Amino acid sequence: MGIKQLPKRSGECLFEIIMRRYETRSTMMTSNRPLEDWGKLLGDVPSATAILDRFLHHAEILSITGRSYRLKDRAAKDAGGKEKDRGDKPDKTGDDEKVA
Repeated sequence: MGIKQLPKRSGECLFEIIMRRYETRSTMMTSNRPLEDWGKLLGDVPSATAILDRFLHHAEILSITGRSYRLKDRAAKDAGGKEKDRGDKPDKTGDDEKVA
């Protein structure tokens, strides 16, 4: 579950999935939003409450803090300037001349 509000019937669909899996299957979900925001995110506070009630009943919540793993290399690139040209990108000059 992410940043944007989900389409209208998403809460109903997610509720159906959670209900079918409740106490029969394991379910893992990740979100960058706090649980308090799920009602607004789904656009349906009662559905979000019912989903969270069932989902969190046997849940183990892992809260991960710190910098994003996916963005770890970005800071190094920004600090070092532009990435060096390694010659692995095609030449954009349009010259197709071959040298023998």
